[in-house]
Amino acid sequence: MKIKALILSLAVGTTLLAGCGAKEEVTPPVKTEVVTPAPEKTEVVTTASLVNTEAAFENAISSKGTWIIATTQDLVINKDIVVDGEFKNGKKDDSGKEIIQRKIGLYTQDAERNVTARFTLTAPKLTFNSPMGSIEHGTFKGDLYISASNFQLKDATVDGNVYFTTDEAKATFKMDEKSKVTGVQEVKK
Repeated sequence: MKIKALILSLAVGTTLLAGCGAKEEVTPPVKTEVVTPAPEKTEVVTTASLVNTEAAFENAISSKGTWIIATTQDLVINKDIVVDGEFKNGKKDDSGKEIIQRKIGLYTQDAERNVTARFTLTAPKLTFNSPMGSIEHGTFKGDLYISASNFQLKDATVDGNVYFTTDEAKATFKMDEKSKVTGVQEVKK
């Protein structure tokens, strides 16, 4: 009996070894998961809006528009238009606070930021309700109504009147030496 058990054990052992030796061990693929950090929460993504039509311009100056509106040609809009909304320009001041700004750029520029072309925006009335606003490097033809504080003209012409709807709007208005207003500048509430 011992011999039968020994022979049977050797046969089973040989079968197992032969079966195991014939197989290659396959390692299952390792799944790797790339974990990227969650993006920081951003209130507004700021971009420039390059416009060359009345509809695109009106959309860009709305409260759902962009912080900078850059025209690529002269535009004539035959109705009163309004710049609304508060926008951040994507930069921070020295204390780390986001900078609020709203700009209408009536020009194009090269890679070195040299003005390459200037444009005219014409409308009967442009009301600027956005704070920290500006019109830069071109001409607005019509009457400009400024309702927000810290509005600036930078190398720009207003071929018309500038009316301030509040005393604060007038007190905080600035224009550089290259800018001019052909009409009156007065408070008109």
